[in-house]
Amino acid sequence: MASARKSPESHSRVTLITEAQSRETSGDSLRRRREAPEEEADMPDTVLYPSNTRELAHKRRELSPDTEAAFQAFSQKVFADGALPAKVKQIIAVAVAHVTQCPYCIKGHTKAALRHGASPEELMEAIWVAAEMRAGGAYAHSILAIEEIEKAAATTAA
Repeated sequence: MASARKSPESHSRVTLITEAQSRETSGDSLRRRREAPEEEADMPDTVLYPSNTRELAHKRRELSPDTEAAFQAFSQKVFADGALPAKVKQIIAVAVAHVTQCPYCIKGHTKAALRHGASPEELMEAIWVAAEMRAGGAYAHSILAIEEIEKAAATTAA
């Protein structure tokens, strides 16, 4: 796709996604998307991930039918009403899907959460909770780096 570039400012779809993934916390990837030509800014969802078609689902089932059936039964049980209502479980799944960065899970569980009555505001709030937890983990683990820095400094001083 690199040959499809018209100018240095015009990035291919693959390049945009790769840069966005490699610098997901950088404003550069967002700026590049805003500056991209209209046909590239409106990228289809299937650039990196194929659509989950009936044919692919059938193939997956065909390759491992017993495991597929067990997984489907497990999934139905997990997301059924219980101590937590199905709506809450789907909202949790949307948040977790953002942390695990699974586009299929994000789409599927967002649709399911909406079907179970979740509001866009509830979903966005859950996503922010997930984002904070992910960032909080990085912050909390900084103690490990600080400990190694202190060990290295003590070794150098000795």
